[in-house]
Amino acid sequence: MDVHLVDGTYELFRQFFGRPGHLNSAGREVGATRAVLRNMLSMLDDGATHIAVATDSVIESFRNDLYEGYKSGDGMDPDILQQFPLLDDGLRALGLVTYAMIEYEADDAMGAAAAMAAKDPRVGRVFICTPDKDMAQCVRQGKVLLFDRRKEKIYDVDDVIEKFGVPPESIPDYLGLMGDSADGFPGLPGWGAKSSSVVLARYGHIEGIPLAAGQWDITVRGGAKLAKTLADNLDDALLFRRIATLDMAAPVSASVDDLQWSGPTAELPAIAAELDAPDLVTKAKKLEERTH
Repeated sequence: MDVHLVDGTYELFRQFFGRPGHLNSAGREVGATRAVLRNMLSMLDDGATHIAVATDSVIESFRNDLYEGYKSGDGMDPDILQQFPLLDDGLRALGLVTYAMIEYEADDAMGAAAAMAAKDPRVGRVFICTPDKDMAQCVRQGKVLLFDRRKEKIYDVDDVIEKFGVPPESIPDYLGLMGDSADGFPGLPGWGAKSSSVVLARYGHIEGIPLAAGQWDITVRGGAKLAKTLADNLDDALLFRRIATLDMAAPVSASVDDLQWSGPTAELPAIAAELDAPDLVTKAKKLEERTH
């Protein structure tokens, strides 16, 4: 069997900013939610059998306690923010396992679920369905793959190296050095994508990088300055790496058997009515009849 782990928060944002909205009869914006739910039914229609969707029930997480500038919900469009709980309810109504994170993040849940599924000898491949570069750290040769569904691109280990210049196990170090503007941490001054990948391709992890450029056995433009910056800001680099590292303690299912879709719940008609999407009920029932 294959397992599909979906970044529900990314999907909600993608649909919200990528298509016209829709106000239901109560004047509530619901367009992104119903588009995501339709998308999940399409995955099932295409043959996916074991699915979990991870979402961020709140934007803040334990990482906000680690770094003040980490991403938050401040300034977020209320029309998307109010759809977070609606999406969770809709996913559950479809009968999909939903990891709605509060203390942790959706990324942590996908990472923990991928590790759980990869240990099961019955699992052929685990597809982490997101383009988020953070998740590249989970990729394992032929087993755990990053799947950008929008571009229809699958990343195995060699693809991660080709794209980022480092193997999956160095991705947190890579982000720790260069930063991640989407998540709100800056990395170290002067350490860009190119210098970070070249240095980590040689030394693997931040602790392995000599703190004096004269000790480097590779040539990097501005190496002396980069080495000094790292030496002066090593604690920051390690903190940013910690922020970029997935926390495998996130609560997820104990077994891949829990992820097998068995049809919608009795709550789906009410959710579909709120979304002005009766097609969700008819399609879910057809899929249930076909697969069971």
